[in-house]
Amino acid sequence: MVQRIDVTGADGVRLAAWEFREPPAEPRHPPVLLLHGLMGRALHWAGTARWLGEDRRVVALDQRGHGQSEWPPADADLRGALGREAFVADAEAVIERLGLAPVVLIGHSMGALTAWQLAARRPELVQAVVICDMRASALGEASQQEWEEWFRRWPLPFPTQDAARRWFGEDDPRVERPDPGRGAFFAEVMHRAPDGWRPLFSRHQMLTARATWVHDAHWEELAQVRCPTLVVRGLDGELGRAEAQEMVRVLPAGRYAEIPDAGHYLHYDQPAAWRAALEPFLDSVTAAAP
Repeated sequence: MVQRIDVTGADGVRLAAWEFREPPAEPRHPPVLLLHGLMGRALHWAGTARWLGEDRRVVALDQRGHGQSEWPPADADLRGALGREAFVADAEAVIERLGLAPVVLIGHSMGALTAWQLAARRPELVQAVVICDMRASALGEASQQEWEEWFRRWPLPFPTQDAARRWFGEDDPRVERPDPGRGAFFAEVMHRAPDGWRPLFSRHQMLTARATWVHDAHWEELAQVRCPTLVVRGLDGELGRAEAQEMVRVLPAGRYAEIPDAGHYLHYDQPAAWRAALEPFLDSVTAAAP
């Protein structure tokens, strides 16, 4: 069972939230809100939501400009409409509208940044946080320029969805060796357009959203997250081991997990290992709840 729930986010943007199965009559664990990363969508959490939903309520959000949620209005100030405040306010609105508090926030990449910023600002709403392969350090202008160049190299439109899967998983110059998880991730954000397969999102809007956080470090807000927090990295992901362990040290209640043979899209690369890393942490959160 997949149920769509429409929620009004910051500045009136319509958001699509999804429950992937009927919530259990007597859940044994706190609710979970799943937050995808930049260019992602709620569907990317389907595998995770299936096992999480066995004994807890699970909601995944298509964040603004992603999936089936609305893009900001054409006349909007995009740096504001796609800025950090808007993404955090959207997650806050979903938690309050759906009665999820106190919630466990599980975020991948940019979604993890949203999770810890919300936990720092509204601690009464959040019981625990899982940070999946997101850095606290500033990435800088060079990183943003690399992304602009990468977007220009996309051979759009793709003739088929499988062609998109092959390009992102094998042929993309950013891929050092075949990466089926990466290919699957990007294939699922493509839709059939009149001339072929194109992304569900605007690349210009993705760059704008990224520009609002890529130049800044986020250590100060990370240190303000008081609830139990698990930092998970893929061995070949974007979050290095030294930085991940420093994030754990900065967090008042931080814990660390590392998944071998996984890159940035680790919940796609190694779903069984991803589950094995999360379950003990989530069980401990339940055991510690009042």
